[in-house]
Amino acid sequence: MVGLDEAFIQAPEHRPKAHHKHSDDYILSKEIPTIDLSSLQDPHSDKTALTTEIAEACMRWGFFQVTNHGLSLDLKRRVEKTVAEFFSLPLEEKRRVKRDEVNPMGYHDGEHTKNVRDWKEIFDFFLQDSTTVPASTVPEDTELRKLTNPWPQNPSDFREVCQEYAREVEKLAFKLLELISISLGLPGDRFTGYFNDQTSFLRFNRYPPCPNPELALGVGRHTDAGVITVLAQDNVGGLQVSRRSDGQWISVKPNPDAFIINIGNCMQVWTNDKYWSAEHRVVVNTSKERFSMPFFLFPSHEVNIEPLEEFISEDNPPCYKKYNWGKFFAARNRSDYKKLQSESIQIDHFKAA
Repeated sequence: MVGLDEAFIQAPEHRPKAHHKHSDDYILSKEIPTIDLSSLQDPHSDKTALTTEIAEACMRWGFFQVTNHGLSLDLKRRVEKTVAEFFSLPLEEKRRVKRDEVNPMGYHDGEHTKNVRDWKEIFDFFLQDSTTVPASTVPEDTELRKLTNPWPQNPSDFREVCQEYAREVEKLAFKLLELISISLGLPGDRFTGYFNDQTSFLRFNRYPPCPNPELALGVGRHTDAGVITVLAQDNVGGLQVSRRSDGQWISVKPNPDAFIINIGNCMQVWTNDKYWSAEHRVVVNTSKERFSMPFFLFPSHEVNIEPLEEFISEDNPPCYKKYNWGKFFAARNRSDYKKLQSESIQIDHFKAA
């Protein structure tokens, strides 16, 4: 285990199994749906088939890929280039914009998932440069604070390119949110009011080669806390999704020109478990670094998350109790920052009795 600190080592039951070409333990799947968004270019086209595909993907998988999404691939490559340049800087320079326990944005090389350290380094920034969040996780504490993004001086175009990309991926996220709403039989703008002061952010991940990939994970098993995630990745691969039907880990074949979309906890709660927030993880390897760029669409801090009335009936009572998004967000950030002595917060903690 040369070079692998015990903080990175997963419990035996959560370690990735070795990849063998014909092993049933590692399935490179085409099952995860790929959805073509080209019909959105025609404002008069019938979207019924498209939203039906989305509904099926959200119920069965909680994950799908989109192609012909309209986001400039040239812009995506520009941001990938400047992000790679940032991660190649000396560690002491990257740590000049290091996150801390108050501000969760910036550089971090000590991220934890379920109290095990992830084999990666990251840079996070809020979509809105000044974002309002709760000052603490205490439910009775109503104090708020405004957080700003710490930007590195190098590369010189880092901030400009990253913010341009963030604005474009936000447009794609809201376009998908509208389609998801329609796929549920709701008006396209049903969720719009939850994002007046959104806490959305974009993350850049770098997963370096790992000396013992059979013991560690780039990101441990988890579900995403927010509404939806829009993920761009390179061609290395490593993302695995837990199949809803049997829990089997399915490896997602990378397509650098597509975006991977997954349902987050908020959407699962809003739809009272109709749409699925799938557990997923990232495996690493001994030889190749991997980069990915998830955009997390998050609501405003004051929004309370609970099943929507459209999905509640006498035969289908609420599966969850109400919780405040801002407090949940603050608690999740705290558990991501360092190892805690208690379990990190999950939506299962709000399951109705």
